[in-house]
Amino acid sequence: MIITKVLRKCSWRDTYLSRTFIPASLFTSSSKMSSLEEPLGLDNLPNMNGVDRLRRFSTSSCRPRVDEIGMGNNWIEGRSCSSSNSCNENYPRETYQRRRQTKDIFRGDCLNLRTTSVGGNHRLSENVHESLYSPDRRYNSQCGEDIRNLTNKFLRGIPSFVKIVEVGPRDGLQNEKNIVPTAVKVELIRRLASSGLPVVEATSFVSPKWVPQLADAKDVMEAIKNVEGSSFPVLTPNIKGFEAAIAAGAKEVAIFVSASESFSKSNINCSIEESLTRYRAVASAARKLSIPVRGYVSCVVGCPVEGAVHPSKVAHVVKELHNMGCYEISLGDTIGVGTPGTVVPMLETVMAVVPVEMLAVHFHDTYGQALSNILMSLQMGISIIDSSVSGLGGCPYAKGASGNVATEDVVYMLHGLGVKTNVDLSKLISAGEFISRHLGRASGSKTATALSKITADASKI
Repeated sequence: MIITKVLRKCSWRDTYLSRTFIPASLFTSSSKMSSLEEPLGLDNLPNMNGVDRLRRFSTSSCRPRVDEIGMGNNWIEGRSCSSSNSCNENYPRETYQRRRQTKDIFRGDCLNLRTTSVGGNHRLSENVHESLYSPDRRYNSQCGEDIRNLTNKFLRGIPSFVKIVEVGPRDGLQNEKNIVPTAVKVELIRRLASSGLPVVEATSFVSPKWVPQLADAKDVMEAIKNVEGSSFPVLTPNIKGFEAAIAAGAKEVAIFVSASESFSKSNINCSIEESLTRYRAVASAARKLSIPVRGYVSCVVGCPVEGAVHPSKVAHVVKELHNMGCYEISLGDTIGVGTPGTVVPMLETVMAVVPVEMLAVHFHDTYGQALSNILMSLQMGISIIDSSVSGLGGCPYAKGASGNVATEDVVYMLHGLGVKTNVDLSKLISAGEFISRHLGRASGSKTATALSKITADASKI
């Protein structure tokens, strides 16, 4: 009877298959461990065997129980997880009954349906705007208004506007083996600014001995002094670098400190407290000149030497940067080992000592967790995201760390959530293609890669 109604209401071939296909995984449950529960550690860490790596980077090291972080048991109904990585799954009969009911509803009317989530069980609701399922909208992420109207409590907390801080020209290019010509850097910065990005980190005034890729910092600043539409902060590791940056015309500077003692010593050859002393001098000099200072914290969830980093260490460093007068503090997962299970307790601890409005997040995508971490951060109130065009970057002092999350992917996701960024995605992708061509490799952005294939296929029609 149900199949007869389906055939009467719509064409099986034209409507059911092309418009409303939902993956089978939506209606199935798996008892396997997810990557969120058991992330792998970095390869080739010194003096660490495979078991040690699992222990040191396991999300259980800093992760509280789900109900302790105020999120209830809403992701998977009937599932109870302890703070260890062992999970006891008990799916009540009602869960499967709802799943069968969902399938019947889905078969009974293949027009004007959408998927929502209630209490961990998926169901389909009627009267969604039909254009969401039309062929014209298939590859368009601009469906945020309908998504924002969902009653899902996790989406309600997402900010309406997110500021993107583009770090590609500095954090991205400093990790390249071959030195990029100054003219190419300048053109990249111009293209990024024209895409609508409000902040483009231009370069770093660090010793050429340590970072030769950015030895042309003064020339870059001279070339972009008349570029409008964006601010161009620069990294200054000490008072000498600060003075050189100001002489070159910098209007904003950034300082950085690690939450890991070992990483601080390997990266800038001093302890955390010694680095804080250096930056107090920089912050004081900047305050006298009314120069804004942005703070970076590295290794906020994991260190390539020490393993997991406790959230209290991150909070301590963040508080010190706040006391110095940093107007904004970026929390960096330098080696990309973070998952929502480790990011949430870190953010909760940090948000207890500084206002959430001052915080930004900076995720590397080593284990493919960057977008999920960003989404979780948005749900917790973060509205500033660092990213790198084409996924450029890494860390010259952290072996195994891959590039930053691609700006194109972040913007695509945000637009799909109905979040405003004021960024033109097509211009941003063009900028990514420009630098990728020069570097002689494909873009690290999945969004750019996918859209380029669609465009290429369309041109053949």
